[in-house]
Amino acid sequence: MANLFPLTDGTTPPGTTGRMADGGQVKFGRSWRFDYDKGDFVTTPTGAVAPSTDAEAWLEWCKKALHTERYTYLAYSRSYGQEFDELIPRNLTRPAAESEIVRMTTEALKLDPRTSRVGGFAFQWEGERCFFQCDVSNVRGQKSRIEGSVVTY
Repeated sequence: MANLFPLTDGTTPPGTTGRMADGGQVKFGRSWRFDYDKGDFVTTPTGAVAPSTDAEAWLEWCKKALHTERYTYLAYSRSYGQEFDELIPRNLTRPAAESEIVRMTTEALKLDPRTSRVGGFAFQWEGERCFFQCDVSNVRGQKSRIEGSVVTY
């Protein structure tokens, strides 16, 4: 029987080799680019939807997960997306809200096996809206900065 609590030597974070726990490779695949400011797909000069591959597709997945409310759409599993709307009725202090944003964002992004780390959060408040940025790293060691926002009133 496999060990339920495997140990690592602590020098290499699990997943940084691009391999899954069962020894298989993590697949990155393809996706379509989406412009969240315009609310539409990015198109090429010929009018086709612009594709993204590998790490770009993973980043598109991360952005989409942060823009999708959990439990709202039947097309997604119950574990996909974020729960930022739950912050509104809780009337949390700003530090508590930031802590919850970190938790919810990390939980949403770590669902994907391509994501190895989420951290480096930075917050900016404008009234009751909290804008945040965070660093995400994939299992290949590629790192990017993504952003999101939450209304906490």
